[in-house]
Amino acid sequence: MPELPDITIYIEALQRRIVGRQLERVRVNSPFLLRTFEPPLEAACSKRVVELRRLGKRIAIGLEDELWLVLHLMIAGRLQWKAPGAKLAGKYNLAAFHFEHGTLMLTEAGAKRRAALYLVRGHDALGEHEPGGIDVLSATLDEFAAVLRQENHTLKRALTDPRLLSGIGNAYSDEILHRARLSPFAMTPKLRSDEIERLFAATRDVLTEWIDRLRRQTGEEFPRNVAASREEMAVHGRYGKPCPACGAPVQRIRYADNETNYCPGCQTGGRILADRSLSRLLKDDWPRRLEEL
Repeated sequence: MPELPDITIYIEALQRRIVGRQLERVRVNSPFLLRTFEPPLEAACSKRVVELRRLGKRIAIGLEDELWLVLHLMIAGRLQWKAPGAKLAGKYNLAAFHFEHGTLMLTEAGAKRRAALYLVRGHDALGEHEPGGIDVLSATLDEFAAVLRQENHTLKRALTDPRLLSGIGNAYSDEILHRARLSPFAMTPKLRSDEIERLFAATRDVLTEWIDRLRRQTGEEFPRNVAASREEMAVHGRYGKPCPACGAPVQRIRYADNETNYCPGCQTGGRILADRSLSRLLKDDWPRRLEEL
């Protein structure tokens, strides 16, 4: 799923192309995409784009008359910039937003249709799509610490809870925890002050570094490789590969459609964290320490 760095680059690419431009028409190719009926989608046509915002992992396109198009790309949704009048053909093309000088195309790979489009009117209605988490890049250390201590969560869950922190998902939370040298299963109420400071610095550093890296890779274009894992990442998507910091093999914990990647050498003092399904299957054969692998 595109996270804060990816959404930031998308918004910057959109700002260069559509702010101040008139949205001529919108075509939708999937009955599952549009999640609202009032106001009707036709109300957005012939309106000028006046603003863009990031709402967590959502992109909000502000139009005249206080109308907002809200895009939630979910796991496989992507945005592409096409020529004017581009055809809305093919099963992966879900919607086309036509401007005089080009077409913003919303695509989604795979069979599941999870991406969503909303049209709302007014800032109150827009606020219903704001998950409520703080923006770590503009928050203070005290604000960050207060949010972490709100509930009794593991660090992995706290970092990816959109009600607590804005725009951080599965991939960048792994990278943040590795940078901070903290276990994904550490409990938020038990964190020491120095650990919170380390986590705060790591969160800001990782997100900022990846925004800068994606800007260099993308240039003036739209992001083309919005992947869950990238070769430059330290642990996410690198199961079994050596940690770039200590050389220990990266481990993972799978649950539902997600997985947590971590380095036992850097983050857990050499302990191998139990996988809910595999550790139960292996029982006594499950390795408890790095040296048992």
